Amino acid sequence: MTSDVEYRRMTNEDNIRSRFAAVKDHLSERNRRLAASAEARSPETSIAEVSRATGVARSTIGRGLRDLADPSSLTGEVRRPGAGRPPLTQADPTLCDDLGKLVEPATMGDPMRPLRWVSKSHQKLSAALVELGHTISASTVAKLLVDVLGFRRQVNRKTKEGAHHPDRDAQFEHINAVATRFLALNQPAVSVDTKKKELVGDFKNGGSDYRPKGCPDLVRTHDFMDKDLGKAVPHGIYDIGANAGWVTVGVDSDTAEFAVNSLRLWWQKMGRARYPDALSLLITADGGGSNGSRLRLWKRELQNFVDETGMCVTVCHYPPGTSKWNKIEHRLFCHISQNWRGKPLSSRLAVVELIAATTTTKGLTVRCELDTRLYEKAIKVSDEEFDRLNIERDDFHPEWNYTIRPSVEPVSVGEAIILR
Repeated sequence: MTSDVEYRRMTNEDNIRSRFAAVKDHLSERNRRLAASAEARSPETSIAEVSRATGVARSTIGRGLRDLADPSSLTGEVRRPGAGRPPLTQADPTLCDDLGKLVEPATMGDPMRPLRWVSKSHQKLSAALVELGHTISASTVAKLLVDVLGFRRQVNRKTKEGAHHPDRDAQFEHINAVATRFLALNQPAVSVDTKKKELVGDFKNGGSDYRPKGCPDLVRTHDFMDKDLGKAVPHGIYDIGANAGWVTVGVDSDTAEFAVNSLRLWWQKMGRARYPDALSLLITADGGGSNGSRLRLWKRELQNFVDETGMCVTVCHYPPGTSKWNKIEHRLFCHISQNWRGKPLSSRLAVVELIAATTTTKGLTVRCELDTRLYEKAIKVSDEEFDRLNIERDDFHPEWNYTIRPSVEPVSVGEAIILR
């Protein structure tokens, strides 16, 4: 949001720009300098603002201010149009071509490029051009890049998604269809994932927050994990129909046991009260991590959860490389990150309280709880144990879509077949 001061500055520059544009073509070089300098004499206007609005260099405006203060310094001579030193591009016709070859997008290690594996700063570009026989400074390189070649410094943009599975869109449509059926029948549909692990302690946290001027939060210079506080491992459950989130903050490893225990806590603390007549549960999850589609332990722990609750659990995994479309990412985790931006996560309690305080104008509510259990890593599930799981795989991509039923189904659970 633009502040009042910023808005006034932008409006002032626009006014100067329009006034100067109306007369500049009718003025000599000296009069253009004086007109721009006269704008800078206002106590509410700076030289930098006038320079941005008129395109006149700040040094030229400074010289014009001195001329206005001492009119005797002005001479009667005015340079005729076209007089003065010719531009470098005219005096050195090959300059732009050589500069373009230095900065053209290409593989950094290309042996044919003069600057290999080098960051293209203005100074290094000017030095490379001097070696090619040109006479040019770093400041002139900057002007040529922008005004003549049309180059701008640009950051990387994340658009490539890696491997594109041929059935990606079909899987999205399948997930949407299944979720629509569950929500229409008032059955719970949730999105699950583990958020990025966070260091607990007085460490720098990205973003900024309002503080008294000159009193920032003081944090450590190095991000070495505090052995006493460790890391926070937030695992989230986002209830799609209710727009409500549950986050379990673990202190140990992000394993399938931890992920399913987070699901169990959500059901005990929130889900069961909201869906007392639930017969089935839909879980949408990424294809990797602690809830990966090929992870045997994930399926075994879900079987234990199903046997405890008597519900059928249908799981739909997102295709490879599409985790950012998981609803929990842009409906829960992003708001948590915004809520604690610029705040050091000084303790586990701070992590829990900051997550639980997350809300949105769309009605999002979040509950959070700390899980201090330790979870063993690298647990193996044998073939015999895996074969005993009551898994019913879908005809469409059975590796991504499957339903886990209770080992011994109650009679009422059979009604959940309509949700398949």
